[in-house]
Amino acid sequence: TAVLYDFYTEWCKVYSHVIRSLKDIEPDLLVFYNYPKQIRASIYSTNMIESFNNVIKRKAKPKAEFPTEQSLDAFIGIQAMSYNDRYFNRIHKGFGQVQDTLESYFD
Repeated sequence: TAVLYDFYTEWCKVYSHVIRSLKDIEPDLLVFYNYPKQIRASIYSTNMIESFNNVIKRKAKPKAEFPTEQSLDAFIGIQAMSYNDRYFNRIHKGFGQVQDTLESYFD
C-alpha cells in the first residue's frame, strides 16, 4: 500500500477527482492481495470473463436479433449454464495448490 500512497501524493494535485474516487474504493481495490499468491492473477484477470463474452458473441451472431429482451436473457442464461457445465470440473491455474487454504476461508 506504500506504493499506492506514493501514487496519491504524486498525482493528487493534477488528478484530485480521480484520487478521491480511488480512495473511496480503496478497501475493495486491492482485495485480491488477501488471497494466496498462487491465485491472485486469476482473481484480478478478466481472461475468463472475456472468454465467456466471446462464446456469447459467437453463438448470438447467427441469431441476428432477438424478438424480446426476455428471449435474449433466456439465451444468455442457457449459454452461461452450458459454459458452467462444460468447465465445472476444471481447476483454474493455482487453485489446486491452495484448495485447503481456500476451503478454510469458508469454514
